[in-house]
Amino acid sequence: MTTVLQKFEIGAQWPTLDPFLFTAHHNDHYPAGTPSRGPDPAELHGREMGSDFSGQDGWSMYHGQNVPGFPQHPHRGFETITYVRQGFCDHTDSMGAAARFGQGDAQWVTTGSGVVHAEMFPLLNEDDENPLELFQIWLNLPAHDKMVPAYFTMLWSEDTPRIVRKDRKNRRTLVTLIAGSFGDASAQLPPPNSWASKVQAGIGIWHIQMQPNAEFELPHTESADINRAIYVFDGSWIEVDGVEVESGMGAVLRSDVPTKLIAGDDPVDAMVLQGRPIGEPVAQYGPFVMNTEAEIRQAFADYQQTQFGGWPWPQDDPDHGDASQGRFARHADGRVEKR
Repeated sequence: MTTVLQKFEIGAQWPTLDPFLFTAHHNDHYPAGTPSRGPDPAELHGREMGSDFSGQDGWSMYHGQNVPGFPQHPHRGFETITYVRQGFCDHTDSMGAAARFGQGDAQWVTTGSGVVHAEMFPLLNEDDENPLELFQIWLNLPAHDKMVPAYFTMLWSEDTPRIVRKDRKNRRTLVTLIAGSFGDASAQLPPPNSWASKVQAGIGIWHIQMQPNAEFELPHTESADINRAIYVFDGSWIEVDGVEVESGMGAVLRSDVPTKLIAGDDPVDAMVLQGRPIGEPVAQYGPFVMNTEAEIRQAFADYQQTQFGGWPWPQDDPDHGDASQGRFARHADGRVEKR
């Protein structure tokens, strides 16, 4: 019996299962940058600046006016995990934290009782294209943790576990552990109040890269009530327990039995998201995710009154300068990490 329960289409926005809320896959082929770290104005023809999701010429400005990205905006009641495969993201927030991360780094923000942040995508290369590929995964919080203090964590690429498995014909599968465990390996720790920090949650976020025709097995979980889905987002296809899941498709899987994967005739990339459902009502409106409509109204009222601590930056869409800055994180307590 196949472990595939359902197939579905994926695009820029992926459907997810509880405890996940949403996944956005941004894959922008940005042109060469200018000294101000945006595209040449001549490249902007016909775009609705400030709200450009057109994908024209293979990229969007989103809400950016000069540098592409998302200027300051609020969140409450859930977590964002931002995994940057290519390019860079410049983060700033109302806690006073800031970071430039990319090239395999991930950033984990517990929005909790409220945070305002900006995510900008500086075009640091002035002599060539600036490809950006990132995944932003929204993970829900249970009711008793929705109002915890906001928290910011960096998961640096150099510290991220990567597992290599080879099949009997020496074909390789690489698994990058963004969250959770895989065999004897465990990912870096999530924020302290994350649903992922609870052992019973069984959270796994795995990036799987398979060579052509490679064979690989997803291990089973200890309990059938852990939701698991696979998303084939690049390359050819994966045969999942005899069911072909093409690039641009996903599948809901049984998690309590092993699942055999066989890659297609070209290299293929997939993401696996798994976790025990929180099983609570979800009320969502834009950037807020709570349990009731009354709590959503309160979130708007609190944001209007307090701005979740206020915005400590001189502009709504700050970036962190040219490429000489490098990758770094400045935490809310003033601690600085440089990479």
